[in-house]
This record gives sequence, structure tokens and C-alpha cells, in this order.
Amino acid sequence: MPRSAIFLASSLLLFTLVFAGYRLNQRPSPVALTPVLTGELEYCLTCHADLPEISASHPVETFGCVSCHGGERLALDGDLAHSTMRGGRNPSDLSVVEASCGGSDCHGGSPDDFRDHIQRVQTSVQATYAGAIANVRYSFGAQPDQAARLGIFAIQDEHVLTSSGLSSLEAFDPLREDSPSILAFAENCLSCHLSAAPLEGADYARLTGCAACHTPTAGRDMDQVFHRLTTSIPYTQCNTCHNRGNYDLGRIEFQPRSDHAANRREDYYQPIAQFTQCEWELDCVDCHTSQEAMGDGDLHGNQKEAQYVRCYTCHGTLTAPPVTRPISDPNDVALRRAFLNPIVDLKLGDSILVTEKGEPLWNIRQTQDGTLEMTAKVTGERYTIPLVQRSACQQNLEEQESRYCHACHAVER
Repeated sequence: MPRSAIFLASSLLLFTLVFAGYRLNQRPSPVALTPVLTGELEYCLTCHADLPEISASHPVETFGCVSCHGGERLALDGDLAHSTMRGGRNPSDLSVVEASCGGSDCHGGSPDDFRDHIQRVQTSVQATYAGAIANVRYSFGAQPDQAARLGIFAIQDEHVLTSSGLSSLEAFDPLREDSPSILAFAENCLSCHLSAAPLEGADYARLTGCAACHTPTAGRDMDQVFHRLTTSIPYTQCNTCHNRGNYDLGRIEFQPRSDHAANRREDYYQPIAQFTQCEWELDCVDCHTSQEAMGDGDLHGNQKEAQYVRCYTCHGTLTAPPVTRPISDPNDVALRRAFLNPIVDLKLGDSILVTEKGEPLWNIRQTQDGTLEMTAKVTGERYTIPLVQRSACQQNLEEQESRYCHACHAVER
């Protein structure tokens, strides 16, 4: 072999060895983690050690990363490590949530243990959009009544008996519709159910699935969304779907709000709305419970069927105070929820408010003198709740919806 060829081959080999050594030196030193739940080594923290812990109930030492996100746990190359991730950056998307967040000890467990979150969310009207679909199809002659028959996806209620009597929904398929208005509805008005991508703009910024509510995104660039789950959900997060405008049934399109809110009160309610002071000063999660917002486990044809917190839930009536109960079980779900959002030092022996279905309003405690005190879940502000009983209120016991309270207590603006 000519000397020139030998020199060239030797030089190429040397360059290859130097380059390989350089690349190896550029790789970060592996950071090993063996989560308690899996017992399997993973190297995700090699690149992601700077991510904040996602929540107090998901410590990385216990869960690691792979049990929720998927991915190749032993890979040190970013592309390879991410190649089998579930849901991209969002493992709570409803298409993968069972694999990411399910299991009897996590969010796919028994309702008796209050771990049936996935089933509740998937049967909720926020996921199925069944009420809106039924109303539009009825309005344009595609069905004879307003009963829910279709949802964003087909789903069967696993309960033998349901409070609504609705046992299943078939998938809403626009290709099977004849009405141009229903086709326009499918194209223009399906942007707020939990499986839908949001509209463009910071006002609508949110993720999908569970993270649509539990990951704060409102007003942020989606590239700047942090690794966080919270039960302290501000009204601005609810606003990414609610209260940003109205759907015009005449033109079958979404009409964004034309006014620009100058303060919280205007941001919370549109100009046509009536509301009391507590309804705008608090956040949505202070009144709407977990079962109202996430679903109660049954399919429903509209939100009203699943709404059971009323003004009297907290304020009582002329003849009866609101319902309270003591916390006597150390496994009480109220204590679990207070741990997730520690604004109240809730403990055994405390008395809290409950809804007519028995769901705890864990942030409302009865003090020693019988006063009811609410702590706002987002701001931490404390409020003394006035009671109707023994007040000057002239309440009609047959008129207990909020609109009747608004007749006297609506905020002037």
C-alpha cells in the first residue's frame, strides 16, 4: 500500500478517535434515579434535573419520570429518550391518561377510595361535550329532543345505576350529518372540550386532558409553561375556555369578547351577567367542587344535571343552617385535599361544610363559636360566611337558585 494511503488512513482513524472522544466528553455525566414505585433505574434527570417538582403529591423520588411520561429510561440521547414518550409534553391528555396516570393506587382506582379521577373526567360534560352537541343537533332538526345521544368520543358508563339515566354515548361524527349548520358547528365550535387544542392566543392558552385545568397556563406563551400541577386553580385558568366570548347560533361561530376587562370583576363576568360579591371575589374552585368540575362519575346530558352547589350550601336557609360534619377518619378525603393545597391546617376533630351529596367543602371550617369561615383556595383570603337563618332575609324556600338571590344581592356596576 502506498505510504500516502497509509498516512491518509491513519489520519482518518486518528480523527475518528479524537472526534468520538470529544463527543463522549460533551455528554453529561449520567444522573441515576431509581423511583420507589418502579424500582427501575432511569436517567431522565441527567438532562431534566432543573425541572421543578411537579406537585407535592408526585415527588420525583417516588414516581420518577418514566412512570408518568413514558420514554426510554436508560437512554442518554435526547431524541431516543423522548421517542416513546406518552402525550408529548402532556401525559394527562385523555388519549394516553390511563397509561400515564391510571392504576388503583393513582387516578384509576375505586370511587370508594376517591381515586376514580380518570373515569369521572372521561364521563364529564367537559370531556364529552354532550350537552352542546345535543342542543345544536336539536336546534337544526337532527334529533327530536334535547336528550344527549352523542359525545366527542364513544363512551359507556360503567355504573349499573346512574343518576342521569344516561348509560352511554356514541361518537359525534360530522361526516354523518346533513345540516350545513351542524357541519359549521363541528368546524368552528369544538374548541373547549378537554380533548381539543385551544384557540390561538395567550387568552386561550391551555393544555388538554387533566392539565387543561391543573397546569396554570393562562396568559402565558405555551413554550413557557412550567412543569407544574396544582389544585389551587385561579379563575383565569377557567377563563381559557369559559367567559372569553359566546357562540353565535345564527352564524355558527365563536364570537370573542369585544370588551377589554379593566379589573378582576369585569374579567370574571361579562357585562350581561348578574352576580353577587362572593361570586366574583372568590375563584371558581371555591364554589364549584371537584365532582361538579371534574364529573361525578355518571354521564350527563348537560352541566345543570351535575351542578348541586347552591347559595344555600354555604349560607343555609331561613329554616336550617348549612350542613356540617366532623372529620373523624384520618383517611378522610378532606384531609387529602387540604394536603394538596395546604391553605388550611385541617385536622381530626374539625367540622367542615358538606354539599347535599356529602362532598366535603374542606376549605370551610366551623369555628368554636359556630361561625363558618372560608379560606379562598387560591388567594388564601379568609371570609366569614353570613347565614340566612335569623337574618332579615325574606327568602322563599321554593326559590333557591342563585337567580333568586341575585334579585336582592346582585353587585351594581
